[in-house]
Amino acid sequence: MHHQVVIIGGGSGGITAAARLHRADPKLSVAVIEPSDKHYYQPFWTLVGGGIVPKEASERPEASVMPKGVTWIRNRVEALEPERNAVRLATGEKVTYEQLIVAPGLQIDWGKVKGLPEALGQGGVCSIYDYQQAERTWDMIRGFQGGQAIFTAPATPVKCGGAPQKIMFLAEETFEQNGVRARSEVHFYTGGAVIFGVKEIAAALEKVKARKGLQYHYKHDLREIRPQTREAVFCRMTDDGMQEVVVKYDLLHVTPPMSAPDFVKESPLALQEGPLKGWLAVDHGTLQSTVYPNVFGLGDVIGAPNAKTGAAIRKQAPVVVENLLAYRRHQPSLPGTYDGYGSCPLVTGRGKLILAEFNYKNEMTPSFPFDQAKERYDMYLLKRYGLPFMYWNMMLKGLA
Repeated sequence: MHHQVVIIGGGSGGITAAARLHRADPKLSVAVIEPSDKHYYQPFWTLVGGGIVPKEASERPEASVMPKGVTWIRNRVEALEPERNAVRLATGEKVTYEQLIVAPGLQIDWGKVKGLPEALGQGGVCSIYDYQQAERTWDMIRGFQGGQAIFTAPATPVKCGGAPQKIMFLAEETFEQNGVRARSEVHFYTGGAVIFGVKEIAAALEKVKARKGLQYHYKHDLREIRPQTREAVFCRMTDDGMQEVVVKYDLLHVTPPMSAPDFVKESPLALQEGPLKGWLAVDHGTLQSTVYPNVFGLGDVIGAPNAKTGAAIRKQAPVVVENLLAYRRHQPSLPGTYDGYGSCPLVTGRGKLILAEFNYKNEMTPSFPFDQAKERYDMYLLKRYGLPFMYWNMMLKGLA
């Protein structure tokens, strides 16, 4: 199997890039490698966990989003062989290419938290980072009768870095509405060191934290769950080294560790050292591989200091397509530049949202002419209705 352009991943990045490539040059032979027959709008999973939308609203058949004229290779990638311009599939077959776009997203490492795979979905342990478990999260939140509600975020990069706090905000509001908040404590344990990386948004979230009476614990990374005793074990970073912290829970929402897919980590395309070791090595501006110039990276897999969000992909995809086509034309330099744009619609409650937009430098890059560091109802409506419409009807069709 040979195609001029091969795209690994039929998620947000892969489908958007495929649609844009086909629009730019319908004669181009483009193939998308994607094993799943379902396509998910994952930003909805926070709202599923908060009881606002049904999980089915996030799901569509993969065939319905695959651009016409693009070949769908329904298989799983086993290994990358960039020195041979080839991708090896799980079936042993190889797909060769002239250019490659690596957009498989990231992998969720449930097993890196001891006891998590066995505990998930029962005994108060839940997570919105799975289609089925997001619905189970809502069942546990609305059935909570009080006690210790623990919400976690790992030390690794995660998709939608604000989601671990968003689900906590929605849960706390539900506890209040259900009359159990007074007999509950709500804690946030994060492997990070700050509430949010953008100072204006951090200041706004501090106000939300104070208003809701939330307790934050920084530099705490979840390592183990003991479901029999309902204990969460954290590794706390201190000036004197690592310290084990054991916390009792009645409800435990886990944001699991995440990393680049193993086939990326084990390939010569990955960063070999540094804090982003294992993620795809790309130029942060052009998104071209720093190792093989006919390879480009897109979405959550790239080793760049940006937010792993769908909004980032919306800005990255035009850059990747423009630069890949320029590379095919043997232009001396690549014209497209990505500035690290990311957007995090921070739902702080039903009908309340802080829209955080920022770049590589963690500078605010607002799209609207008002103070975005404030909770707004119209931005909540954008999250609930506007962005999903744009995603399905414009972004995935290469129009936005």
